[in-house]
Amino acid sequence: MTPAQAIHDQDRSPNRPGTTGTIVNPVLPGFHPDPSILRVGEDYYIATSTFEWLPGVGVHHSRDLVNWRPLGGLLREERLVDLTGRPDSGGVWAPCLSYTQGLFHLVYSDVTNLSGAFKDLRNHVITADSLDGPWSDPAPFPSHGFDPSLFHDDGPNGDGRSWALWMEWDHRPGRHPFAGILLQEWDRERRQVTGPLHRIFTGTPLAHTEGPHLYRRDGWYYLMTAEGGTSWSHAVTVARSSALTGPYEADPAGPLLTSAGHEQLPLQKAGHGSLVATPGGEWYLAHLVARPLSPLGRCVLGRETALQRIEWTEDGWPRLGGPPAPGGDASPRSTVPGPALAPAPVPERPDRDHFDQPYLGTAWSTLRRHPRASWLSLDERPGHLRLRGGQSLGSTHGPSLVARRQQAVDFDFATRFEADPRSPQQMAGLVHYYNSTLWHYAHLTWDEELGRVLRVGVCEHGRYVEPGTPVPVPDGHTVELRLTCRAEQGDFAWRTPGESGWHRLGPTLDVTRLSDESATRGDATTGHFTSWGFTGAFAGLCVTDLTGSGMSADFDWAEYRETGQGPRRGV
Repeated sequence: MTPAQAIHDQDRSPNRPGTTGTIVNPVLPGFHPDPSILRVGEDYYIATSTFEWLPGVGVHHSRDLVNWRPLGGLLREERLVDLTGRPDSGGVWAPCLSYTQGLFHLVYSDVTNLSGAFKDLRNHVITADSLDGPWSDPAPFPSHGFDPSLFHDDGPNGDGRSWALWMEWDHRPGRHPFAGILLQEWDRERRQVTGPLHRIFTGTPLAHTEGPHLYRRDGWYYLMTAEGGTSWSHAVTVARSSALTGPYEADPAGPLLTSAGHEQLPLQKAGHGSLVATPGGEWYLAHLVARPLSPLGRCVLGRETALQRIEWTEDGWPRLGGPPAPGGDASPRSTVPGPALAPAPVPERPDRDHFDQPYLGTAWSTLRRHPRASWLSLDERPGHLRLRGGQSLGSTHGPSLVARRQQAVDFDFATRFEADPRSPQQMAGLVHYYNSTLWHYAHLTWDEELGRVLRVGVCEHGRYVEPGTPVPVPDGHTVELRLTCRAEQGDFAWRTPGESGWHRLGPTLDVTRLSDESATRGDATTGHFTSWGFTGAFAGLCVTDLTGSGMSADFDWAEYRETGQGPRRGV
C-alpha cells in the first residue's frame, strides 16, 4: 500500500469517535503542528501552532486520549496577538500550555520575520483561571530564540519554582543557528525571569535543537527536544540530569522517535514532542507527523498531531510502547493502545454550517485579522455569513477570508452565496489556500464584455494565471461553487440553486503545490531560507474588493465532506 492509500484509510475529523481503547493516528488530522499536551485533573488538552491564522493557538480537549474535541483558539483578541502584516508561516509558533497553582500559563512566539539569517520575534506569556479566559495581558518572555516553554517544579520533591526554557538562534555566519537550550528561573508573581542564565544543552549530532520541554520523574530531570530539522530527518530526543541546571546526558540509545531513513512509513517527519502522564501512571507522547502522498513526496495536509505510548526502561529512559512499526523501535505507530480510561466519545460535527449562530464555529479560522463587524457579520442577514471585500489573497494586510483546515486528501467543499460585482477588481467565491503565493480561487467577478462571470485564478509562487474560459452568470442569480479534491488533483464546479448536476469550471489543478514542500525554498545547508512552509492547506470563503467600495457577499451555507476510500491499514 502506498502512503497515499494509508492517508485515505485514516481520514477522519478530529471530533469523530475513534475505536474505544485504540488511538488512531493522527489524532488531529490536518494542520495541527507542534503539540503541547497537558493534563489538569481528568482533562487532557493539546495546544498547537497556528502561525498566521486566527484565533491563535488551537486547543483540543479529551477525557480518554482517543477522542478529541476542538475548543477553538485561545488568542482571540488583538491585545493578545496582532498578526497584521505577518509573513507567510510567521506569527504564532510553538505554544506551551502548562498549569500550576490554579492558573493556566500559555507561552508563545510571535514571529515577524523568518527569512534569511535572522529570526525577528517576541515571546509572550499569558495566564488565566480557565481556558475560556479572560487571559492576562501578555508579559514579555526571553526572546533570544523561539519555542519557549515553562516548567513548574511541582510535586513532592519539587521546590515549586517555575523555569523558562527556549532555544537560542545564532545568526552569525560560520555558526550553527541552533545554538542550544537556555534555562532561567521564571518569577510567577513579577512575571519576569530572574537569576542566572544557564545553557543546559547544545544537542546531539542530529543538531537543529529546538522545542524544549522539561519534566521531573523519579529524581531525574528529563529534557525533551526536537532535532534534525522539521522535515524528513525530524526527531524527538531526550536528555536527563540529576540537577535542574545540568549537565544533561543524551539518551545513549539515540532518538526516542523518528521516521528518518524509513520512507515507506505512512507517518513521516515525526518530531517535536511533549509528554503527559495519566493518574494511573501511563505515559504518552504527543508529537507532529506528516503524511506524504508518495514516499518523501508532498504533504498536502501539512503537519499533524499524533500520540505514542511511552514505557520506561529499568534504568529510567523512555521508549515507545506497543508493537514496533516496520521502521523499528523509534518509528511512529499508526495505531497505539489507549490508556485505562473510561471511553469519552464526543459528538460528530455536522458537515454543513448554515451560519445560524452569532459566532463562527470552531472549525473556522480567519487570516491575519480577528473577526470584526467592519468586514465580517453573522447578524446583518440572519442565517448568512456576510463578508465585505478585503485586499487580495496575495496581501498580508487584510484579505477577507474565512477558511477551515483540509483534513483529508479526498474531500468536497461547497458553498452557496450571493454577490454583485461590478468591476474586475471585485471578486467573491471559494478558495483553496496555502499562503499568499500559493492558492486556487474560483470566483464570481465582472467582465467588461460579458458582465458577471465565473473564473478560476491560480497563484503559484506569486505568478498569477486564469486558466480556462470565463463562464457568464446572469444578474440576480445565486451561485453554488464546489471544490472536489482527490489526492493530487482538484477540480472546481458551479451551478445555480435547483440544478441537480454540476458544471465544470476551469481545468484540473495540481493541489500538491499547496504544501509545505512546495512553499519551502532556501539553502538547507545553512538553515537560511527565503520562504518557509509550516502550515497546511485550507478551504474557505473569500471576498476581494480592490476598488475600496467594500462590496459584500452573503454565504448561505458551507459544507465540508470527507470522502476518503481505500483499504484499512494500521502500523
